[in-house]
Amino acid sequence: MPPPTAEAPKKEFVHPKAKHAKKQAIRDAYAIEPISAFYIFLGANMIAALFAPIQDCDETFNYWEPTHYLSHGYGLQTWEYSPDYAIRSWLYVALHAIVGNIRRLLPHSNKVAEFYFVRYALALVCALSQTLMWRAVCLALNPRIGLFFIVALVSSPGNFHSSTAFLPSSFAMYMAMLGAAAFINWRGGLKTSRAMFFFAVGGVIGWPFAAALCAPFLMEEVVFALVGDKDRFFEAAHRVIRGVVAAGLLVFGDMLVNTFFYRKVEIASWNIVKYNIFSKTGGPELYGTEPWDFYFKNLALNFNIWFVLALFSLPILLLQKLLSKSAETFQTGFRTVVFLTPFYMWLAIFSLQPHKEERFMYPAYPFLALNAALAIHTLLAAFGNADAKSLVGKIPAKLKLAVVAFGLLLSINVGLARIYGLYTAYSAPLSIYQPLFEVGGEGDSVCFGKDWYRFPSSYFLPRDMHAKFIRSEFRGLLPGEFSEAGTGFGLFSGTWLPTSGLNDRNEEDPGKYIDPKSCVFLVDTQFPEQQKALDWKAPPNEPDFVADSEHWEIVKCEKFMDPASTSFLPRALWLPDWEIIPEKLRRKWGRHCLLQRKQ
Repeated sequence: MPPPTAEAPKKEFVHPKAKHAKKQAIRDAYAIEPISAFYIFLGANMIAALFAPIQDCDETFNYWEPTHYLSHGYGLQTWEYSPDYAIRSWLYVALHAIVGNIRRLLPHSNKVAEFYFVRYALALVCALSQTLMWRAVCLALNPRIGLFFIVALVSSPGNFHSSTAFLPSSFAMYMAMLGAAAFINWRGGLKTSRAMFFFAVGGVIGWPFAAALCAPFLMEEVVFALVGDKDRFFEAAHRVIRGVVAAGLLVFGDMLVNTFFYRKVEIASWNIVKYNIFSKTGGPELYGTEPWDFYFKNLALNFNIWFVLALFSLPILLLQKLLSKSAETFQTGFRTVVFLTPFYMWLAIFSLQPHKEERFMYPAYPFLALNAALAIHTLLAAFGNADAKSLVGKIPAKLKLAVVAFGLLLSINVGLARIYGLYTAYSAPLSIYQPLFEVGGEGDSVCFGKDWYRFPSSYFLPRDMHAKFIRSEFRGLLPGEFSEAGTGFGLFSGTWLPTSGLNDRNEEDPGKYIDPKSCVFLVDTQFPEQQKALDWKAPPNEPDFVADSEHWEIVKCEKFMDPASTSFLPRALWLPDWEIIPEKLRRKWGRHCLLQRKQ
Protein backbone atom coordinates (compact mmCIF):
# COMPACT_ATOMS: atom_id res chain seq x y z
CA MET A 1 0.00 0.00 0.00
CA PRO A 2 1.56 3.32 -1.06
CA PRO A 3 2.21 5.88 1.67
CA PRO A 4 -0.39 8.60 1.95
CA THR A 5 0.53 11.76 0.12
CA ALA A 6 0.57 15.08 1.95
CA GLU A 7 -2.52 17.10 1.21
CA ALA A 8 -1.77 20.37 -0.62
CA PRO A 9 -2.37 23.37 1.64
CA LYS A 10 -5.53 25.20 0.86
CA LYS A 11 -5.11 28.79 -0.21
CA GLU A 12 -7.13 31.03 2.01
CA PHE A 13 -9.64 33.12 0.12
CA VAL A 14 -9.22 36.84 0.70
CA HIS A 15 -12.01 39.09 -0.46
CA PRO A 16 -10.51 41.88 -2.60
CA LYS A 17 -12.49 44.51 -0.67
CA ALA A 18 -11.16 43.39 2.70
CA LYS A 19 -8.97 45.98 4.44
CA HIS A 20 -5.96 43.66 4.77
CA ALA A 21 -6.27 42.71 1.10
CA LYS A 22 -6.09 46.38 0.12
CA LYS A 23 -3.02 46.88 2.30
CA GLN A 24 -1.33 43.88 0.67
CA ALA A 25 -2.14 45.25 -2.80
CA ILE A 26 -0.53 48.57 -1.89
CA ARG A 27 2.56 46.80 -0.53
CA ASP A 28 2.83 44.86 -3.78
CA ALA A 29 2.88 48.15 -5.69
CA TYR A 30 6.41 48.91 -4.41
CA ALA A 31 9.62 47.26 -5.53
CA ILE A 32 11.19 48.26 -2.20
CA GLU A 33 9.70 49.36 1.10
CA PRO A 34 8.86 53.09 1.29
CA ILE A 35 11.08 53.49 4.35
CA SER A 36 14.00 52.04 2.35
CA ALA A 37 13.35 54.52 -0.47
CA PHE A 38 13.30 57.34 2.10
CA TYR A 39 16.66 56.28 3.53
CA ILE A 40 18.20 56.11 0.05
CA PHE A 41 17.01 59.63 -0.76
CA LEU A 42 18.05 60.91 2.67
CA GLY A 43 21.51 59.36 2.38
CA ALA A 44 22.15 61.00 -1.00
CA ASN A 45 20.85 64.35 0.26
CA MET A 46 22.93 64.22 3.44
CA ILE A 47 26.06 63.68 1.35
CA ALA A 48 25.07 66.80 -0.61
CA ALA A 49 24.48 68.71 2.64
CA LEU A 50 27.96 67.84 3.88
CA PHE A 51 30.00 68.20 0.72
CA ALA A 52 28.22 70.22 -1.99
CA PRO A 53 29.98 73.52 -2.77
CA ILE A 54 27.81 76.61 -3.05
CA GLN A 55 27.17 76.78 -6.79
CA ASP A 56 25.64 80.23 -7.04
CA CYS A 57 26.58 83.47 -5.26
CA ASP A 58 22.85 84.28 -5.20
CA GLU A 59 22.52 81.55 -2.59
CA THR A 60 25.04 83.35 -0.38
CA PHE A 61 23.97 86.95 -0.81
CA ASN A 62 20.21 86.61 -1.31
CA TYR A 63 19.48 83.88 1.24
CA TRP A 64 22.27 82.95 3.65
CA GLU A 65 23.16 86.58 4.38
CA PRO A 66 19.58 87.77 5.14
CA THR A 67 19.14 84.65 7.30
CA HIS A 68 22.36 85.53 9.12
CA TYR A 69 21.01 89.03 9.66
CA LEU A 70 17.80 87.72 11.26
CA SER A 71 19.75 85.35 13.51
CA HIS A 72 22.83 87.42 14.33
CA GLY A 73 21.94 91.05 13.67
CA TYR A 74 24.25 91.79 10.75
CA GLY A 75 24.90 90.64 7.22
CA LEU A 76 25.20 91.69 3.59
CA GLN A 77 22.16 93.15 1.84
CA THR A 78 21.39 92.93 -1.88
CA TRP A 79 19.22 95.42 -3.72
CA GLU A 80 16.40 92.85 -3.86
CA TYR A 81 15.91 93.27 -0.08
CA SER A 82 15.87 97.05 -0.21
CA PRO A 83 12.40 98.32 0.77
CA ASP A 84 12.53 100.34 -2.45
CA TYR A 85 12.25 97.10 -4.47
CA ALA A 86 11.12 94.34 -2.05
CA ILE A 87 11.27 91.46 -4.51
CA ARG A 88 12.32 88.82 -1.95
CA SER A 89 10.02 87.16 0.55
CA TRP A 90 11.11 87.44 4.17
CA LEU A 91 8.83 84.52 5.05
CA TYR A 92 11.07 82.13 3.09
CA VAL A 93 14.17 83.48 4.82
CA ALA A 94 12.55 83.54 8.27
CA LEU A 95 11.61 79.84 8.07
CA HIS A 96 15.27 78.96 7.59
CA ALA A 97 16.37 81.36 10.33
CA ILE A 98 14.05 79.53 12.74
CA VAL A 99 15.67 76.21 11.82
CA GLY A 100 19.14 77.67 12.33
CA ASN A 101 18.15 79.11 15.71
CA ILE A 102 17.01 75.67 16.85
CA ARG A 103 20.62 74.56 16.46
CA ARG A 104 21.70 77.41 18.73
CA LEU A 105 19.72 75.75 21.53
CA LEU A 106 21.71 72.52 21.20
CA PRO A 107 25.17 71.79 22.68
CA HIS A 108 28.40 72.88 20.92
CA SER A 109 26.65 75.46 18.82
CA ASN A 110 28.47 77.84 16.51
CA LYS A 111 27.63 79.55 13.25
CA VAL A 112 29.17 76.88 11.05
CA ALA A 113 27.06 74.28 12.87
CA GLU A 114 23.98 76.42 12.17
CA PHE A 115 24.85 76.50 8.47
CA TYR A 116 25.06 72.71 8.23
CA PHE A 117 22.02 72.19 10.47
CA VAL A 118 19.92 74.17 7.98
CA ARG A 119 21.35 72.05 5.18
CA TYR A 120 20.47 68.85 7.07
CA ALA A 121 16.91 70.11 7.47
CA LEU A 122 16.72 70.82 3.73
CA ALA A 123 18.03 67.30 3.03
CA LEU A 124 15.27 65.86 5.23
CA VAL A 125 12.47 67.89 3.61
CA CYS A 126 13.77 67.02 0.15
CA ALA A 127 13.94 63.30 1.00
CA LEU A 128 10.37 63.32 2.30
CA SER A 129 9.18 65.08 -0.86
CA GLN A 130 11.08 62.66 -3.10
CA THR A 131 9.69 59.65 -1.24
CA LEU A 132 6.10 60.85 -1.56
CA MET A 133 6.49 61.47 -5.29
CA TRP A 134 8.19 58.08 -5.70
CA ARG A 135 5.30 56.44 -3.82
CA ALA A 136 2.75 58.13 -6.08
CA VAL A 137 4.66 57.01 -9.19
CA CYS A 138 4.73 53.41 -7.96
CA LEU A 139 1.00 53.39 -7.18
CA ALA A 140 -0.13 55.15 -10.35
CA LEU A 141 2.34 53.69 -12.87
CA ASN A 142 4.68 50.82 -12.07
CA PRO A 143 7.10 49.87 -9.27
CA ARG A 144 9.91 49.45 -11.83
CA ILE A 145 9.40 53.07 -12.93
CA GLY A 146 9.70 54.00 -9.26
CA LEU A 147 13.05 52.19 -9.01
CA PHE A 148 14.45 53.99 -12.03
CA PHE A 149 13.13 57.27 -10.61
CA ILE A 150 15.24 56.69 -7.49
CA VAL A 151 18.37 55.82 -9.46
CA ALA A 152 17.98 58.78 -11.82
CA LEU A 153 17.80 61.21 -8.91
CA VAL A 154 20.28 59.93 -6.33
CA SER A 155 23.07 59.24 -8.83
CA SER A 156 22.79 62.60 -10.61
CA PRO A 157 24.95 65.66 -10.03
CA GLY A 158 21.72 67.65 -10.50
CA ASN A 159 20.35 66.25 -7.26
CA PHE A 160 23.71 66.87 -5.57
CA HIS A 161 23.39 70.57 -6.45
CA SER A 162 19.70 71.11 -5.86
CA SER A 163 18.63 68.90 -2.96
CA THR A 164 20.15 71.07 -0.21
CA ALA A 165 20.66 74.40 -1.95
CA PHE A 166 19.21 77.31 0.03
CA LEU A 167 17.40 78.68 -3.02
CA PRO A 168 13.73 79.34 -3.83
CA SER A 169 14.09 77.12 -6.91
CA SER A 170 15.07 74.19 -4.64
CA PHE A 171 12.18 74.94 -2.31
CA ALA A 172 9.87 75.11 -5.34
CA MET A 173 11.26 71.72 -6.38
CA TYR A 174 10.25 70.23 -3.00
CA MET A 175 6.76 71.65 -3.29
CA ALA A 176 6.46 70.56 -6.94
CA MET A 177 7.18 66.98 -5.86
CA LEU A 178 4.51 67.15 -3.14
CA GLY A 179 2.04 68.72 -5.56
CA ALA A 180 2.79 66.18 -8.29
CA ALA A 181 2.41 63.33 -5.78
CA ALA A 182 -1.05 64.60 -4.86
CA PHE A 183 -2.08 65.03 -8.50
CA ILE A 184 -0.67 61.67 -9.64
CA ASN A 185 -2.04 59.46 -6.87
CA TRP A 186 -5.80 59.01 -7.27
CA ARG A 187 -6.09 56.38 -4.53
CA GLY A 188 -8.48 57.65 -1.91
CA GLY A 189 -9.95 60.20 -4.31
CA LEU A 190 -8.70 63.16 -6.29
CA LYS A 191 -6.52 65.56 -4.31
CA THR A 192 -6.59 68.58 -6.60
CA SER A 193 -7.01 71.14 -3.81
CA ARG A 194 -4.10 69.76 -1.83
CA ALA A 195 -1.91 69.59 -4.94
CA MET A 196 -2.72 73.18 -5.91
CA PHE A 197 -1.86 74.29 -2.38
CA PHE A 198 1.59 72.68 -2.56
CA PHE A 199 2.32 74.30 -5.92
CA ALA A 200 1.09 77.61 -4.48
CA VAL A 201 3.44 77.26 -1.49
CA GLY A 202 6.33 76.74 -3.91
CA GLY A 203 5.25 79.72 -5.98
CA VAL A 204 4.34 82.23 -3.27
CA ILE A 205 6.98 81.49 -0.63
CA GLY A 206 9.60 80.22 -3.08
CA TRP A 207 9.66 81.10 -6.76
CA PRO A 208 6.42 82.26 -8.41
CA PHE A 209 7.25 80.91 -11.88
CA ALA A 210 7.40 77.36 -10.52
CA ALA A 211 3.63 77.39 -9.96
CA ALA A 212 3.30 76.99 -13.74
CA LEU A 213 4.35 73.34 -13.37
CA CYS A 214 0.85 72.50 -12.15
CA ALA A 215 -0.69 73.64 -15.48
CA PRO A 216 -0.63 70.18 -17.17
CA PHE A 217 -2.28 68.59 -14.14
CA LEU A 218 -4.98 71.25 -14.05
CA MET A 219 -5.52 70.72 -17.76
CA GLU A 220 -6.06 67.03 -17.01
CA GLU A 221 -8.65 67.98 -14.41
CA VAL A 222 -10.44 70.22 -16.91
CA VAL A 223 -10.46 67.60 -19.68
CA PHE A 224 -11.90 64.85 -17.47
CA ALA A 225 -14.45 67.29 -16.06
CA LEU A 226 -15.61 68.27 -19.55
CA VAL A 227 -15.95 64.69 -20.80
CA GLY A 228 -17.71 63.58 -17.61
CA ASP A 229 -21.24 64.15 -16.41
CA LYS A 230 -22.60 67.22 -14.65
CA ASP A 231 -21.80 65.91 -11.15
CA ARG A 232 -18.19 65.24 -12.07
CA PHE A 233 -17.89 68.75 -13.53
CA PHE A 234 -19.17 70.43 -10.35
CA GLU A 235 -16.93 68.25 -8.17
CA ALA A 236 -13.91 69.30 -10.24
CA ALA A 237 -14.92 72.96 -10.08
CA HIS A 238 -15.30 72.68 -6.30
CA ARG A 239 -11.80 71.17 -5.94
CA VAL A 240 -10.22 73.87 -8.10
CA ILE A 241 -12.02 76.69 -6.25
CA ARG A 242 -10.82 75.31 -2.92
CA GLY A 243 -7.27 75.24 -4.29
CA VAL A 244 -7.54 78.84 -5.52
CA VAL A 245 -8.89 79.98 -2.13
CA ALA A 246 -6.03 78.20 -0.33
CA ALA A 247 -3.52 79.91 -2.64
CA GLY A 248 -5.15 83.28 -2.02
CA LEU A 249 -4.91 82.81 1.76
CA LEU A 250 -1.26 81.90 1.34
CA VAL A 251 -0.58 85.09 -0.62
CA PHE A 252 -2.31 87.06 2.14
CA GLY A 253 -0.21 85.39 4.84
CA ASP A 254 3.02 86.02 2.96
CA MET A 255 1.96 89.65 2.46
CA LEU A 256 1.45 90.07 6.21
CA VAL A 257 4.92 88.75 6.99
CA ASN A 258 6.55 90.98 4.37
CA THR A 259 4.52 93.97 5.56
CA PHE A 260 6.00 93.42 9.03
CA PHE A 261 9.57 93.35 7.69
CA TYR A 262 9.33 96.03 4.99
CA ARG A 263 6.96 98.22 7.07
CA LYS A 264 4.71 98.65 4.05
CA VAL A 265 2.33 96.42 2.16
CA GLU A 266 4.32 94.25 -0.25
CA ILE A 267 3.47 91.13 -2.26
CA ALA A 268 6.97 89.87 -2.98
CA SER A 269 5.89 87.18 -5.45
CA TRP A 270 4.16 89.81 -7.61
CA ASN A 271 7.19 92.11 -7.35
CA ILE A 272 9.42 89.29 -8.71
CA VAL A 273 7.10 88.71 -11.66
CA LYS A 274 6.86 92.44 -12.30
CA TYR A 275 10.64 92.87 -12.32
CA ASN A 276 11.39 89.85 -14.51
CA ILE A 277 8.67 90.45 -17.09
CA PHE A 278 7.70 94.12 -16.99
CA SER A 279 10.93 95.81 -15.86
CA LYS A 280 11.85 99.05 -17.64
CA THR A 281 15.43 99.05 -16.37
CA GLY A 282 16.71 95.94 -18.14
CA GLY A 283 15.42 93.10 -15.99
CA PRO A 284 17.35 89.85 -15.54
CA GLU A 285 19.20 90.26 -18.86
CA LEU A 286 21.48 92.74 -17.04
CA TYR A 287 23.11 89.75 -15.38
CA GLY A 288 24.05 87.94 -18.58
CA THR A 289 22.48 85.98 -21.42
CA GLU A 290 23.12 82.51 -22.80
CA PRO A 291 22.40 80.73 -26.11
CA TRP A 292 19.26 78.62 -26.54
CA ASP A 293 21.12 75.31 -26.00
CA PHE A 294 22.53 76.27 -22.58
CA TYR A 295 20.13 74.02 -20.65
CA PHE A 296 20.60 71.11 -23.05
CA LYS A 297 24.34 71.14 -22.37
CA ASN A 298 23.86 71.69 -18.65
CA LEU A 299 21.30 68.91 -18.23
CA ALA A 300 23.47 66.54 -20.25
CA LEU A 301 26.29 67.19 -17.76
CA ASN A 302 24.09 66.86 -14.70
CA PHE A 303 21.95 63.88 -15.79
CA ASN A 304 23.90 62.26 -18.68
CA ILE A 305 21.86 59.38 -20.19
CA TRP A 306 18.83 60.21 -18.02
CA PHE A 307 18.47 63.55 -19.79
CA VAL A 308 18.56 61.85 -23.19
CA LEU A 309 15.88 59.39 -22.07
CA ALA A 310 13.76 62.23 -20.67
CA LEU A 311 14.10 64.17 -23.89
CA PHE A 312 12.86 61.23 -25.97
CA SER A 313 10.32 59.90 -23.47
CA LEU A 314 7.25 61.19 -25.32
CA PRO A 315 8.32 59.89 -28.78
CA ILE A 316 9.20 56.53 -27.17
CA LEU A 317 5.80 56.36 -25.50
CA LEU A 318 3.90 57.33 -28.66
CA LEU A 319 5.85 54.80 -30.72
CA GLN A 320 5.09 52.11 -28.17
CA LYS A 321 1.36 52.96 -28.33
CA LEU A 322 1.40 52.75 -32.12
CA LEU A 323 3.12 49.36 -32.18
CA SER A 324 1.51 47.86 -29.09
CA LYS A 325 -1.61 45.73 -29.18
CA SER A 326 -2.55 46.47 -25.55
CA ALA A 327 -6.11 47.58 -24.90
CA GLU A 328 -5.13 50.63 -22.84
CA THR A 329 -7.91 53.10 -22.07
CA PHE A 330 -7.86 56.70 -23.23
CA GLN A 331 -7.72 57.82 -19.60
CA THR A 332 -4.55 55.83 -18.87
CA GLY A 333 -2.77 56.97 -22.01
CA PHE A 334 -3.78 60.59 -21.53
CA ARG A 335 -2.65 60.59 -17.90
CA THR A 336 0.76 59.27 -18.92
CA VAL A 337 1.16 62.08 -21.44
CA VAL A 338 0.16 64.57 -18.73
CA PHE A 339 2.88 63.19 -16.44
CA LEU A 340 5.47 63.70 -19.19
CA THR A 341 4.40 67.26 -20.05
CA PRO A 342 5.82 69.37 -17.14
CA PHE A 343 9.45 68.66 -18.05
CA TYR A 344 8.95 69.52 -21.74
CA MET A 345 6.98 72.64 -20.88
CA TRP A 346 9.58 73.90 -18.41
CA LEU A 347 12.53 73.20 -20.71
CA ALA A 348 10.83 74.98 -23.63
CA ILE A 349 9.83 78.07 -21.63
CA PHE A 350 13.23 78.63 -20.06
CA SER A 351 15.23 77.81 -23.17
CA LEU A 352 13.45 80.74 -24.82
CA GLN A 353 14.51 83.16 -22.06
CA PRO A 354 17.75 85.11 -22.76
CA HIS A 355 18.91 85.03 -19.12
CA LYS A 356 19.68 81.45 -18.09
CA GLU A 357 21.04 79.95 -14.89
CA GLU A 358 21.44 76.35 -13.81
CA ARG A 359 19.21 76.79 -10.76
CA PHE A 360 16.26 77.75 -12.95
CA MET A 361 16.00 74.07 -13.93
CA TYR A 362 15.80 72.78 -10.36
CA PRO A 363 11.98 72.61 -10.13
CA ALA A 364 11.90 70.39 -13.24
CA TYR A 365 14.52 67.88 -12.02
CA PRO A 366 11.98 65.43 -10.52
CA PHE A 367 9.96 65.53 -13.74
CA LEU A 368 13.12 64.88 -15.77
CA ALA A 369 13.75 61.82 -13.60
CA LEU A 370 10.13 60.69 -14.04
CA ASN A 371 10.28 61.07 -17.83
CA ALA A 372 13.57 59.17 -17.98
CA ALA A 373 12.27 56.39 -15.73
CA LEU A 374 9.13 56.00 -17.82
CA ALA A 375 11.18 55.97 -21.03
CA ILE A 376 13.55 53.23 -19.90
CA HIS A 377 10.65 51.20 -18.51
CA THR A 378 8.88 51.43 -21.88
CA LEU A 379 12.03 50.39 -23.75
CA LEU A 380 12.64 47.44 -21.44
CA ALA A 381 9.03 46.32 -21.78
CA ALA A 382 9.32 46.49 -25.57
CA PHE A 383 12.58 44.51 -25.62
CA GLY A 384 11.32 41.97 -23.11
CA ASN A 385 8.07 41.31 -24.97
CA ALA A 386 9.54 41.33 -28.47
CA ASP A 387 8.38 38.68 -30.90
CA ALA A 388 10.69 35.65 -30.71
CA LYS A 389 10.98 35.70 -34.50
CA SER A 390 12.15 39.34 -34.61
CA LEU A 391 15.77 40.44 -34.47
CA VAL A 392 15.37 41.79 -30.93
CA GLY A 393 13.55 38.64 -29.87
CA LYS A 394 16.50 36.46 -30.93
CA ILE A 395 18.89 38.26 -28.57
CA PRO A 396 19.42 36.08 -25.45
CA ALA A 397 17.75 37.42 -22.31
CA LYS A 398 21.04 37.42 -20.40
CA LEU A 399 22.67 39.55 -23.06
CA LYS A 400 19.81 42.05 -22.91
CA LEU A 401 20.17 42.19 -19.13
CA ALA A 402 23.92 42.68 -19.42
CA VAL A 403 23.52 45.58 -21.88
CA VAL A 404 20.94 47.31 -19.65
CA ALA A 405 23.02 46.73 -16.50
CA PHE A 406 26.15 48.06 -18.20
CA GLY A 407 24.32 51.19 -19.36
CA LEU A 408 22.94 51.88 -15.89
CA LEU A 409 26.28 51.29 -14.17
CA LEU A 410 28.04 53.52 -16.68
CA SER A 411 25.49 56.29 -16.10
CA ILE A 412 25.81 55.98 -12.32
CA ASN A 413 29.61 56.04 -12.48
CA VAL A 414 29.65 59.08 -14.76
CA GLY A 415 27.28 60.87 -12.35
CA LEU A 416 29.41 59.96 -9.33
CA ALA A 417 32.58 61.03 -11.16
CA ARG A 418 31.09 64.46 -11.76
CA ILE A 419 29.89 64.75 -8.17
CA TYR A 420 33.30 63.84 -6.76
CA GLY A 421 34.98 66.07 -9.32
CA LEU A 422 32.90 69.08 -8.26
CA TYR A 423 33.63 68.44 -4.59
CA THR A 424 37.39 68.06 -5.02
CA ALA A 425 37.63 70.99 -7.43
CA TYR A 426 35.54 73.67 -5.73
CA SER A 427 35.13 72.87 -2.01
CA ALA A 428 37.96 75.14 -0.83
CA PRO A 429 35.68 78.14 0.01
CA LEU A 430 33.91 76.01 2.62
CA SER A 431 37.11 74.96 4.38
CA ILE A 432 39.60 77.85 4.59
CA TYR A 433 37.89 79.97 7.27
CA GLN A 434 38.27 77.69 10.30
CA PRO A 435 41.54 79.34 11.49
CA LEU A 436 39.67 82.64 11.94
CA PHE A 437 38.08 81.23 15.08
CA GLU A 438 41.57 81.02 16.57
CA VAL A 439 43.54 83.92 15.07
CA GLY A 440 40.75 86.42 14.38
CA GLY A 441 39.66 89.18 16.70
CA GLU A 442 36.33 90.87 17.34
CA GLY A 443 35.63 93.58 14.76
CA ASP A 444 38.22 92.29 12.28
CA SER A 445 37.32 92.52 8.61
CA VAL A 446 37.74 89.82 5.96
CA CYS A 447 38.12 91.38 2.53
CA PHE A 448 37.20 90.07 -0.89
CA GLY A 449 38.37 91.38 -4.24
CA LYS A 450 38.08 89.25 -7.36
CA ASP A 451 36.82 86.35 -5.21
CA TRP A 452 33.75 88.19 -3.92
CA TYR A 453 31.39 85.65 -5.52
CA ARG A 454 33.11 82.72 -3.78
CA PHE A 455 32.30 83.99 -0.28
CA PRO A 456 30.24 81.20 1.36
CA SER A 457 28.44 83.55 3.82
CA SER A 458 29.00 85.21 7.20
CA TYR A 459 28.17 81.88 8.87
CA PHE A 460 31.81 80.95 8.28
CA LEU A 461 33.15 84.04 10.06
CA PRO A 462 33.44 84.36 13.84
CA ARG A 463 30.94 86.50 15.71
CA ASP A 464 31.21 90.24 14.90
CA MET A 465 33.68 89.67 12.07
CA HIS A 466 32.42 91.36 8.90
CA ALA A 467 32.97 90.69 5.21
CA LYS A 468 34.13 93.72 3.22
CA PHE A 469 34.88 94.39 -0.44
CA ILE A 470 37.94 95.91 -2.10
CA ARG A 471 37.94 97.08 -5.68
CA SER A 472 38.53 94.48 -8.40
CA GLU A 473 37.89 94.44 -12.16
CA PHE A 474 34.21 93.65 -11.55
CA ARG A 475 32.01 96.62 -12.47
CA GLY A 476 28.58 95.46 -11.36
CA LEU A 477 26.68 96.14 -8.15
CA LEU A 478 27.95 94.43 -5.00
CA PRO A 479 25.85 93.92 -1.85
CA GLY A 480 25.71 96.53 0.87
CA GLU A 481 25.11 95.87 4.56
CA PHE A 482 21.90 95.65 6.55
CA SER A 483 21.54 98.55 8.94
CA GLU A 484 22.49 97.56 12.48
CA ALA A 485 20.61 100.46 14.06
CA GLY A 486 19.16 99.31 17.36
CA THR A 487 17.71 101.63 19.98
CA GLY A 488 14.52 103.34 18.90
CA PHE A 489 14.10 101.42 15.64
CA GLY A 490 12.51 98.20 16.87
CA LEU A 491 13.12 94.66 15.67
CA PHE A 492 15.01 94.01 12.43
CA SER A 493 15.34 97.66 11.51
CA GLY A 494 17.71 96.75 8.68
CA THR A 495 14.82 95.23 6.73
CA TRP A 496 12.93 98.51 6.41
CA LEU A 497 15.25 101.45 6.98
CA PRO A 498 16.05 103.41 3.78
CA THR A 499 19.09 102.18 1.88
CA SER A 500 21.72 103.96 -0.21
CA GLY A 501 23.92 102.67 -3.00
CA LEU A 502 21.47 99.98 -4.11
CA ASN A 503 19.83 99.94 -7.55
CA ASP A 504 18.08 97.53 -9.91
CA ARG A 505 20.30 98.38 -12.88
CA ASN A 506 23.41 96.45 -11.78
CA GLU A 507 25.35 99.73 -11.72
CA GLU A 508 28.53 99.82 -9.67
CA ASP A 509 28.51 101.71 -6.39
CA PRO A 510 32.05 102.84 -5.40
CA GLY A 511 30.84 103.31 -1.84
CA LYS A 512 30.88 99.52 -1.35
CA TYR A 513 34.70 99.39 -1.35
CA ILE A 514 37.16 99.90 1.48
CA ASP A 515 40.91 100.58 1.35
CA PRO A 516 42.87 97.27 1.29
CA LYS A 517 45.02 98.69 4.08
CA SER A 518 41.98 98.46 6.36
CA CYS A 519 41.71 94.70 5.82
CA VAL A 520 42.96 92.43 8.59
CA PHE A 521 42.30 89.31 6.52
CA LEU A 522 41.88 88.85 2.79
CA VAL A 523 40.76 85.98 0.55
CA ASP A 524 42.47 85.52 -2.79
CA THR A 525 42.95 82.79 -5.40
CA GLN A 526 46.21 82.20 -7.19
CA PHE A 527 46.44 80.31 -10.51
CA PRO A 528 50.11 79.51 -11.27
CA GLU A 529 49.27 77.84 -14.59
CA GLN A 530 47.81 81.08 -15.93
CA GLN A 531 50.83 83.03 -14.71
CA LYS A 532 53.15 80.82 -16.78
CA ALA A 533 51.83 82.44 -19.95
CA LEU A 534 54.44 84.76 -21.49
CA ASP A 535 52.06 87.68 -21.79
CA TRP A 536 50.42 87.21 -18.38
CA LYS A 537 50.11 90.33 -16.30
CA ALA A 538 47.98 90.84 -13.21
CA PRO A 539 45.03 93.18 -13.86
CA PRO A 540 45.50 96.62 -12.27
CA ASN A 541 42.92 96.01 -9.52
CA GLU A 542 43.64 92.32 -9.02
CA PRO A 543 47.26 91.89 -7.90
CA ASP A 544 48.56 88.50 -6.77
CA PHE A 545 48.03 88.98 -3.04
CA VAL A 546 49.13 85.40 -2.28
CA ALA A 547 52.58 86.15 -3.70
CA ASP A 548 52.82 89.49 -1.85
CA SER A 549 54.75 88.10 1.12
CA GLU A 550 55.84 91.62 2.11
CA HIS A 551 52.35 92.60 3.21
CA TRP A 552 50.46 89.32 3.60
CA GLU A 553 51.10 85.97 5.21
CA ILE A 554 49.21 82.78 4.37
CA VAL A 555 46.91 81.50 7.10
CA LYS A 556 45.45 78.61 5.13
CA CYS A 557 45.29 77.53 1.47
CA GLU A 558 43.32 74.77 -0.22
CA LYS A 559 43.58 73.38 -3.73
CA PHE A 560 41.18 74.98 -6.20
CA MET A 561 40.82 73.87 -9.79
CA ASP A 562 41.92 76.31 -12.47
CA PRO A 563 39.04 76.01 -14.99
CA ALA A 564 40.71 78.26 -17.56
CA SER A 565 43.77 76.00 -17.78
CA THR A 566 41.94 72.65 -17.51
CA SER A 567 40.49 70.95 -20.59
CA PHE A 568 36.80 70.05 -20.82
CA LEU A 569 36.81 66.37 -19.82
CA PRO A 570 38.72 66.72 -16.50
CA ARG A 571 36.63 69.84 -15.78
CA ALA A 572 33.42 67.88 -16.31
CA LEU A 573 34.40 64.62 -14.57
CA TRP A 574 36.83 63.54 -11.90
CA LEU A 575 39.96 61.99 -13.38
CA PRO A 576 42.87 60.85 -11.17
CA ASP A 577 46.08 62.85 -11.25
CA TRP A 578 48.20 59.80 -12.08
CA GLU A 579 51.37 59.86 -14.11
CA ILE A 580 49.85 57.50 -16.69
CA ILE A 581 47.06 60.02 -17.39
CA PRO A 582 47.98 62.25 -20.37
CA GLU A 583 48.88 65.79 -19.33
CA LYS A 584 45.96 67.32 -21.24
CA LEU A 585 43.53 65.12 -19.28
CA ARG A 586 44.80 66.22 -15.88
CA ARG A 587 43.26 68.97 -13.85
CA LYS A 588 45.33 72.10 -13.35
CA TRP A 589 45.32 73.55 -9.87
CA GLY A 590 45.46 76.91 -8.19
CA ARG A 591 45.04 77.64 -4.52
CA HIS A 592 42.30 79.47 -2.66
CA CYS A 593 43.85 81.22 0.33
CA LEU A 594 43.02 83.05 3.52
CA LEU A 595 45.67 85.72 4.11
CA GLN A 596 46.46 87.88 7.13
CA ARG A 597 48.04 91.30 6.96
CA LYS A 598 51.50 91.43 8.46
CA GLN A 599 51.98 93.80 11.37
